[in-house]
Amino acid sequence: MTKRINVSQISVGSWVESANHIGCDFPIENLPFGRFYLKSDHLKKERIGIAIGDQILDFFILSTSIEIPSELSASVQLLATANLNTFMSKSDADHQLLRSWLSQLLGRQYLERTKIQAALIPQIDVVLLLPCEIGDYTDFYAGIHHAMNVGKMLRPDAPLGENYSCLPVGYHGRSSSLLPSGTPIKRPTGQTRASDGKPPYFQPTRRLDYELELGVFIGCGNELGSPIAIESAEDHFFGMCILNDWSARDIQGWESTPLGPFLGKSFATTISPWLVTKFALEPFRCPLTRTIKANAGLPYLESTQNTQGGAIQIMLEVLIQTEEMRSSGEPPYRLVQSEFSEAAYWTIAQMITHHTSNGCNLRAGDLFGTGTLSGPTPESAGSLLELTFGGKQAIKLPNGQVRGFLENGDTVIMKAYCDLPNAVRIGFGDCVGMIV
Repeated sequence: MTKRINVSQISVGSWVESANHIGCDFPIENLPFGRFYLKSDHLKKERIGIAIGDQILDFFILSTSIEIPSELSASVQLLATANLNTFMSKSDADHQLLRSWLSQLLGRQYLERTKIQAALIPQIDVVLLLPCEIGDYTDFYAGIHHAMNVGKMLRPDAPLGENYSCLPVGYHGRSSSLLPSGTPIKRPTGQTRASDGKPPYFQPTRRLDYELELGVFIGCGNELGSPIAIESAEDHFFGMCILNDWSARDIQGWESTPLGPFLGKSFATTISPWLVTKFALEPFRCPLTRTIKANAGLPYLESTQNTQGGAIQIMLEVLIQTEEMRSSGEPPYRLVQSEFSEAAYWTIAQMITHHTSNGCNLRAGDLFGTGTLSGPTPESAGSLLELTFGGKQAIKLPNGQVRGFLENGDTVIMKAYCDLPNAVRIGFGDCVGMIV
């Protein structure tokens, strides 16, 4: 994790004092979007806001509290009416204009704070939802170390498919079971392989797992039949979240031949509730480097811009808290830590370009999963399948409990942040799910 990145900013600070606390996920340099309703609202009216410290700036209240500049009125109106998707489909220039204005309103030097304060809502007073309407979902397999680890279990002599270094491998998922952080995860039931040629079982999964991923949100889409060139792919990238693609490994292993993942994946995918924009992540860009070398890619997937700054350095963590740990007041235990740019073989721009290379159209709010983001070492593996070598070597937790795969009552917590000494910390908020 020693890549050179171009971070040069130190936080300018906000008059919302909680945004200035060390370790805060949501300083003024972040300003992620989220969708929510007030706990006190029995109608559960959806609103859009941005996180600042431990508060949310509510666009519905803001739109009626202060005079909106004419060049921003259309954008603010969309957000005030909880229409984040249409705002996402607007241009980068529109997004940056709003971001600059919000940074001014919330900056330490802004003096006319009374009306802005009226639009602030404590985060503890809301229920956070999926950040936008997600019409479509595609799960990639860009984590090179994860692909190698799993491939070695299945094909020791040839762990990677012949196509892996040629194109971003992926499969088309489903958006219906995407869940916001905090939603309980019901253990799925399905077919699993039996031994000795017996008929398969139909039972609750015994090999329930998590997958540490990031989610990529599309902003401006493309017309059907119009591929997106690598040079302009970043224009269609809006922002990111944490993504946990829960997996029933025994169901998945039995059903995957010949078409790949199906019911072993489709029962639930949890995402963090805040949509961190690409502008907040810009200072943490870094060159694309690959620890596993391959032949040069085809020209449609290559560009100087992508090679020099297509990767983003984002730290990732997975923690677990069992029911016994929770009952005895023990804090969650960190299982692994990895890093996005080190784990991913393909960049966001390359995923967007390849996804549309056949003319497939993307729409605002479409979501990509990066694939499991394991690091190069055993202790940085992004799933229990890898950490326990397929369940053969159980993990011992500090309280003496052991885990091969997840048990009922286990809570999985994922974290992501860009954090360097003397620089701005950009956090994603937690991605949490408990097995029930």
